Amino acid sequence: MTSFTDAQVAYLNSQRLGRLATVDKNGHPQNNPVAFYYNAELGTIDIGGYDMGTSRKFRNLRANNQVALVVDDIASIDPWRVRCLEIRGTAEALTDQPPTMPGMSAELIRIHPTRVLGFGYEDPTTEPGTQTPASA
Repeated sequence: MTSFTDAQVAYLNSQRLGRLATVDKNGHPQNNPVAFYYNAELGTIDIGGYDMGTSRKFRNLRANNQVALVVDDIASIDPWRVRCLEIRGTAEALTDQPPTMPGMSAELIRIHPTRVLGFGYEDPTTEPGTQTPASA
C-alpha cells in the first residue's frame, strides 16, 4: 500500500468531492461524483453515501476491485492554476460500518491506494501534468 505525503493529505482534507471510477462485470467503466474523506488511522480513502449498498459503484466492486479516484479543483483562474490528485488502488465494499455522516447508510467503499499521481497541490509554481508519486 502507498502512503500519502503531508501535502497530499492537506489537499485531500481541503476537498469534499471527487470522482470515483469503477468497472462493472462486463468491463464497462462508470465514473461518479462522490463525497470522501481521508482516514488517517488506516491511510485509506473512505467513501460513504445515502444508499451506498444499492449503488452501481458498490456492486461493481464485486466484479473488479480496481478503482481510481480523482480529486481536483481550480485554485486560481488568473493565473490559471489547477490542482489534482489521482488515487489508484484496490477498494473494499464494506457493510455494517458506522455512517460517515448523519443520514448516510452503513455501507462504505474503502480505497487502499497503490499509486498516487498529482500536480499543483503542493507548490503554486508546479506545472500541470507533473506526476508526483506518493512516498512508499
